[in-house]
Amino acid sequence: MNWIILIIAGLFEVGFTTCLKLSNNFTNLKWSVAFFICISLSFALLNKAAQTLPMGTAYAVWTGIGAVGTVIIGIVYFQEPATFWRIFFICTLIASIAGLKFFASH
Repeated sequence: MNWIILIIAGLFEVGFTTCLKLSNNFTNLKWSVAFFICISLSFALLNKAAQTLPMGTAYAVWTGIGAVGTVIIGIVYFQEPATFWRIFFICTLIASIAGLKFFASH
């Protein structure tokens, strides 16, 4: 169950980074409020998951999900470049996240 909470926390990290961009330096109220909601939920869920999962693993998985998700959002919605090396290193990050889950003691 804590892995599910951690994954949801990572998805809210993707949400807050996306809202940060859309808030236009916090000048757009709707996206600014969404940013603060997402960041609050993300940290609260990370905190909950880290109560039983190893802290280093929880943090690495959380940031990894956020990084991968944010890059995907950037490519799909903000027309950021999808170069070979960018995709290659995102794939290695995904493999690392899976490895941390697979070899975690919980």
